[in-house]
Amino acid sequence: MFVDTAKVLIVAGKGGDGGLSFRHEKYVDKGGPDGGDGGKGGDVVFVAAQNANTLVDFRYNPELKAEPGQAGSKRDRHGRSGEDLEVKVPVGTMIFQESELIADLVSVGQKVVVAKGGGGGFGNAHFKSSVRQAPRIAEKGEPGDTLEADLELKLLADVGLVGFPNAGKSTFLSVVSNARPKVAAYEFTTLTPNLGVAEVDGDGVLIADIPGLIEGASEGKGLGDEFLRHVERTSVLLHLIDIYQDDIADAYKTIRGELKKYSSELVQRPEVIALTKAEGLDEDVVKMQVDAVKAIAKDAEILVISSQAHLGLTEVLRSLKAKVSAAREVIEEEERDTLPVIQLSDSQKDDSWTVEKLEEDVYLVRGKKIERFAVRTDLDNYEAVNRLRDIINKMGIAHELSRQGANGESVIRIGSSELTLVEQ
Repeated sequence: MFVDTAKVLIVAGKGGDGGLSFRHEKYVDKGGPDGGDGGKGGDVVFVAAQNANTLVDFRYNPELKAEPGQAGSKRDRHGRSGEDLEVKVPVGTMIFQESELIADLVSVGQKVVVAKGGGGGFGNAHFKSSVRQAPRIAEKGEPGDTLEADLELKLLADVGLVGFPNAGKSTFLSVVSNARPKVAAYEFTTLTPNLGVAEVDGDGVLIADIPGLIEGASEGKGLGDEFLRHVERTSVLLHLIDIYQDDIADAYKTIRGELKKYSSELVQRPEVIALTKAEGLDEDVVKMQVDAVKAIAKDAEILVISSQAHLGLTEVLRSLKAKVSAAREVIEEEERDTLPVIQLSDSQKDDSWTVEKLEEDVYLVRGKKIERFAVRTDLDNYEAVNRLRDIINKMGIAHELSRQGANGESVIRIGSSELTLVEQ
């Protein structure tokens, strides 16, 4: 079953809590802190796999959850980190969060961490110092990233075949490549996209055949609207038209119109037009049909082929190869000409913070680093809360809070955590 869209819930593993423990051994008076650190939660990692070709599994397993880290324990034993969850998807899978593209897997073996596991909390052994001999502070583990994501598969190919149902797309692909799509003398034999590699003068060209388009396909008629996405990332379009069409020019205009309605960028792609099923046809009729298409597609390259008789196939493949090579050169040139973007480093972004006064004596503090400290703080432990207050002071946040009018009793909100600026 071919499925090219899916919605999933992605949950990275929670970090393990730090241990709060003191040595209790015979003949050891007042044993020191020995609580170990919690383990890191597992990441959710998407991997582009060569043998995957559909998203159907995610329809039946919509929750992807990595393993949590284990808590730290006594005797400085650190908790085990949670196992990463590797999710295999087809090459060409795009991952969206709230319509924003967050990952695009375009090559076999490519890996992307989509959700990061939470860090493990420090155990109380971590906080021992010359002035703090018996710390009763242990951090909580951080929650892992959680997000709802939409998966969308767009086949990656050099050439996309377009045309009416029964125009000869599947037959063409089966003859020129290693693909074996279903071929029959009735419309809509192709119900799923097919990929095949055609050999052209020692090089390979990857060709995608999608189900036939009909008028209104871009608006949901027939099957085309479900599969037009699969020609979006092709470099060149091969437009196949049955040479026996009564109004061959109108057939060409109809398909071009549907491509334009779906995406105005699609009709700007390099194109080759091939009139199919020309075996045994009189030359006068062939010329008449070629001239009819040429009248409305003046700049297009128009070739005549027969897949069954292997007529004109080499010429078509060579033309496609040349256009694909030219398209690749344009992409490479654009990438070379792209100017570098100057931006803050990751550490600078993490350290940055903002303060906003929400209402009288309530202030909201935002910032990646301070929010991480807050989520790791056990708010029921007064020593842990005082440590968070020290961090707020050292980062300069307390100064800004005072500047905006906060006093010792003001409520400071950091993520889901709340505390007063000064211990009450």
